[in-house]
Amino acid sequence: MGTRHTERTGPLDGVRVVELAGIGPGPFAAMLLADLGADVVRVDRPGGPGLGVDPARDLTNRNKRSVLVDLKAEDGPAAVLDLVERADVLVEGYRPGVAERLGVGPDACLARNPRLVYGRMTGWGQDGPLAPTAGHDIGYIALTGALGMIGPDPDGPPSIPANLLGDYAGGSLYLVVGVLAALRHAREHGEGQVVDAAIVDGTAHLTTMIHTMLGAGGWQDRRGVNLLDGGCPFYGVYATSDGGHMAVGALEERFYATFARLLGLDEETTAARHDLARWPELREAVAARFRTRTRTEWTGVFEGTDACVAPVLSLREAPGHPHLAARATFAERGGLVQPAPAPRFSATPGTLRRGPALPGADTAEVARDWAVPALHPQESKTT
Repeated sequence: MGTRHTERTGPLDGVRVVELAGIGPGPFAAMLLADLGADVVRVDRPGGPGLGVDPARDLTNRNKRSVLVDLKAEDGPAAVLDLVERADVLVEGYRPGVAERLGVGPDACLARNPRLVYGRMTGWGQDGPLAPTAGHDIGYIALTGALGMIGPDPDGPPSIPANLLGDYAGGSLYLVVGVLAALRHAREHGEGQVVDAAIVDGTAHLTTMIHTMLGAGGWQDRRGVNLLDGGCPFYGVYATSDGGHMAVGALEERFYATFARLLGLDEETTAARHDLARWPELREAVAARFRTRTRTEWTGVFEGTDACVAPVLSLREAPGHPHLAARATFAERGGLVQPAPAPRFSATPGTLRRGPALPGADTAEVARDWAVPALHPQESKTT
């Protein structure tokens, strides 16, 4: 039986999650579960992860509670297993074999709680030649072919999509999907299991549609020459006179017609859409037109139309956009502007219940709520 709150806080209200503290996609996956209402208890180690980020500003730890446990101490693993016994889900992002060496691997946890969903977040996965080696997002997406197809220049290097594609899309989101699917199975059949979420697997899976197009002859296996990778002059990014940029996605004929008219292209240039040999000419014409006005001016020209054109905003600009503001896509809590929980639910909306969990700040509270008295000695040793 999970923790019940005094008010509904999301569709995962009542689900208990233990998160073994780490960095990157594991904490983000646990944050998403917390945003959806789960009671996430993050097990932090004394001294913290050493990232140099103020824990009070670490948004990936919002909506969670934190306890301090030294897993290398004699009684550390036992305290975590006491939490596991009362949990529905565990999330960890160690290298393969580390959790086992610490005494909190799948065998130990499932022996204590056979219904547990044990979520494992890694880059390379739990097996395979690269499994024990270090890595980061850029390397994972490189081997899957995803990085190699991103960028507008077939002769230049690929463009790096921050660490959104691998860590968070191919990693965190697939872990959450796997955990929720396994949780449903556990609740129907009483059987827990291990979810092996590897960033390489998830990122490769994300390229399914591209592989479909590649196999059908509709995609060339090189970047900057295809419909969706910058090779198409009416699906790309263009500079404005003030150094800003506009994003164009006028793929469909009717949207393209609106785009060309509002941009001010003549009929002959507009017709180049249908002639691949004239795409370089069309691209230069579009670029020249965008360079005649500022980003704000072009935004006004295309606003409210079906031309599929949008200004390229910075991270600090985005929360102020009228559409995102109207939908409250971003929220502010404790002076921190941040993306609001997503997706949205009509009956059980997610909420920002708590700011970032401070390491160990909730040890006594969790010990009481989860009925785990073994946490109290840990608290006294580390404070």
